[in-house]
Amino acid sequence: MHLSRFPRLQFAHLATPLEPMPNLSKLLGGPNLWIKRDDCTGLAGGGNKTRKLEFLMGEAIAQQADTIITQGATQSNHARQTAAIAAKMGMECHILLEDRTGSKDVDYNYNGNVLLDQLFGASLSKFPAATDMNAAMEELASELRAKGKKPYIVPGGGSNTVGALGYVNAAIELLTQANDMQLKIDHLVHATGSAGTQAGLVTGLVATNSQIPVLGIGVRAPQETQEGNVFKLAQATAEYLNIPGAVKREDVVANCNYVGEGYGIPTESGIEAIELFAQQESILLDPVYSAKGAAGFIDLIRKGHFADAENIVFLHTGGSQALFGYRQAFNLPEYS
Repeated sequence: MHLSRFPRLQFAHLATPLEPMPNLSKLLGGPNLWIKRDDCTGLAGGGNKTRKLEFLMGEAIAQQADTIITQGATQSNHARQTAAIAAKMGMECHILLEDRTGSKDVDYNYNGNVLLDQLFGASLSKFPAATDMNAAMEELASELRAKGKKPYIVPGGGSNTVGALGYVNAAIELLTQANDMQLKIDHLVHATGSAGTQAGLVTGLVATNSQIPVLGIGVRAPQETQEGNVFKLAQATAEYLNIPGAVKREDVVANCNYVGEGYGIPTESGIEAIELFAQQESILLDPVYSAKGAAGFIDLIRKGHFADAENIVFLHTGGSQALFGYRQAFNLPEYS
């Protein structure tokens, strides 16, 4: 796949590290655990959306856009990274934040990613849960066009065929690293939400005949919905790459048993995952995405889902900046 055929800006810190997790492997007493550090992509503290934004912003520049519009939940990692690259490119940025949790906590609403959105100079607006956010972005785009602006709409999570190219590229990068290290990867596990990361990974790994199965741990939708969304986008991404039909339905697998009460609401297993990764490997997760992905990862290891001799890679999607909006979720002691 010759991804240079598509417009792309290059600002991510790539290749991100592929590292062993010896302490966690020993503690869990199961397979050999590895981590692909996409929390280290560089932009505004890093995260998986940076890879997608390289292609999305490439298209925006090709279309001569001067304004970026996107949407996400209150503590959206995607919004933070979009605001950051818009600032770097000297473009106006409008972020529409959907209140999916109803939390009144001051830190949740004004700290963490929200604080960073504002530091990057983005214009923020708040919408109630269940708003048609795509329609809201289109309405804003129409208003801006009437004022002479040239807006470019980045979908939530950067998840469309253009954004998914970032994770087709990540699949190629991971394979190159594994080949150079003589590491046989038996499974790749990650948190899946807006579908773009998993769709890109599946497309890239299938198209390269890697024979590495991808397991998405859902953070929001039921399994049938999540798998359907990922498969639809993976199919479209394969067509965009001129390899139609490359991805089969059985290539898309999601486990959505770790969502808990809902998107953005911390779970006990997610909090445990944050503490284990921090205390065993000095790696920070976030309560919304990576912690729920890691909770599923850990639980499946404990249940013997993976063979002891296998090499399992957890792809870290980033998001530790959101921790600062969730202090109340942790049972941390006071100090004096």
